[in-house]
Amino acid sequence: MDLFNTNLFGEDNNNKNFRTSPLAVRMRPRSLEEFIGQEHMLNPGTFLRRAIENDNLPSIILFGPPGTGKTTLALIIAKTTGARFEKLNAVTAGIADIRKIVESARERLRLHQGHTILFIDEIHRFNKSQQDALLPHVENGTVTLIGATTENPYFEVNSPLLSRTRIVRLQKLARDAIIKILFQAINDPERGLGSSNIKYDDATLMTIAEISGGDARVALNILEQTALMLGPDNILTPEIVAAVAGEKIQVYDKQGDNHYDVVSAFIKSMRGSDPDAALHYLARMIVAGEDVKFIARRIVICAAEDVGNADPQALVIATAAAQGVQFVGMPEARILLAQAVTYIATAPKSNASYTAIDTAIEDVRRTDCGEVPLHLRDSSYKGAKQFGHGKEYLYPHSYPNSYVEQQYLPDKIANKSYYQPTQHGYEAILRERLQALRRKK
Repeated sequence: MDLFNTNLFGEDNNNKNFRTSPLAVRMRPRSLEEFIGQEHMLNPGTFLRRAIENDNLPSIILFGPPGTGKTTLALIIAKTTGARFEKLNAVTAGIADIRKIVESARERLRLHQGHTILFIDEIHRFNKSQQDALLPHVENGTVTLIGATTENPYFEVNSPLLSRTRIVRLQKLARDAIIKILFQAINDPERGLGSSNIKYDDATLMTIAEISGGDARVALNILEQTALMLGPDNILTPEIVAAVAGEKIQVYDKQGDNHYDVVSAFIKSMRGSDPDAALHYLARMIVAGEDVKFIARRIVICAAEDVGNADPQALVIATAAAQGVQFVGMPEARILLAQAVTYIATAPKSNASYTAIDTAIEDVRRTDCGEVPLHLRDSSYKGAKQFGHGKEYLYPHSYPNSYVEQQYLPDKIANKSYYQPTQHGYEAILRERLQALRRKK
């Protein structure tokens, strides 16, 4: 099958529609030799390269950001394989479409021993029942599945289907790879812009590569749109590119995998006492339009979990910021968030409270901790005293320094110690006081 002389994917080199297609479509690589980027999985000798060249591909899921080559790889496989190649888009396809292809694949195997590869674009958009409909046919080999997704398949694809496929992760294209793709497009006289004799320099291609955010499709679209804006001198400059393209593309999906990566880096930067990195990831979320209330909640949690009693003021500032952003709104809310973030990032750190409550919860869930001691039980209701509730309870404020030694934990865990203050910041004072109290016991 020669994909590029068919309409399987709507791309045909020999008709007028293809010649007037967007530059990103026309410049799509036609072979592995033309493919730029993803060397970690496509260099000679790698698993995927051998599988494609030997026409022995197992079921795979291609996972990566937009414009990194997922569909292009499917096109190359379609061109090189001896199997029947079928394509579905999960946005428009349903179970009936799957059944139709599976039935044809089963008949093909029975009559000709011919195999079928099923490519499903945006497979993460299939719901559970649609994914389940695929499962037995992938498992028994009726079809070989190639799924493509921008979302983390470990979140979006059913575990049984995942266990029968191999995840192939594509990386965001490096700047040098984008520049190579642009160079090819600007100089190719047949599929690209070579016949236009555009004048350019390396700085211009660098500008497009930076704005594209590692997305080859975006880079080629910018190049094509910019070329249409050139004057009679036909000179492409960084200034023209910036004017046409506007701001750098923000690769950030508030429901997707990149969202979780940025949030994770944000929290870890505050925890790691790096205010510059924390501000960077805060800026990413703000520019991408993240809900400021969501950001504020993460800051409050970090203040309690990672700063804790090493600086109790951190939680006060974080909570005040969370309330303040709802009052002032954006864009001023960014200032409140930045104050809280920089305070927490530079504060002394302690997770002693966090680990203490988790250990206590684990004990309650897994062990018999015993009953509440009688002297601590509620004695406010009629008849409580006859059960011994509250008897011999010692009221701390009746003693010097508002402290008197008595047992508070149940008998079975009377000597248990959960909270272990660190020597960081204010918690060092708490540690000294607590140690003195524990010595009295």
